[in-house]
Amino acid sequence: MKNHQSFEERLDGSFTGVLHWSQLDSLWKTTEEQGYPWYVYQVGLPLPNAPIQGEELSSALKELDSLLHQEHDYDYCGIVYADDLENPTMIKVYDPNNLGSSCGCSGHRIPPRWIISQSPPEIIEDNAPIPNNRKRWWMKVFSRVQS
Repeated sequence: MKNHQSFEERLDGSFTGVLHWSQLDSLWKTTEEQGYPWYVYQVGLPLPNAPIQGEELSSALKELDSLLHQEHDYDYCGIVYADDLENPTMIKVYDPNNLGSSCGCSGHRIPPRWIISQSPPEIIEDNAPIPNNRKRWWMKVFSRVQS
């Protein structure tokens, strides 16, 4: 893990985009097989209290994957980024319903909607409203994985 950088520096660091759905499948598999605990954070909601791993992590990734496939109805992914595709420690997932310009070139930077990180996340400011159905979905996901 890249402990010499702050969470914000790592979040703003170098990432590789996941262009194809098959690459996303591989990234999820790699993340699960590492066996490390991961913090799964939906930006705009309270920080997670603890990391998850094993079946909880697998379930959360499956739910997120399903949502991405359903709401990003394209034959390519392009909205998931990892700091290292072979040995990830941080993954950023952008909301298919609020993409904007993730690079910030429009002058208004859109943060990722979900951050999956081996290190504890910090609060990320996001002025975009989170639809209530998205909040309910997230709470439902985590009530299932933490029960």
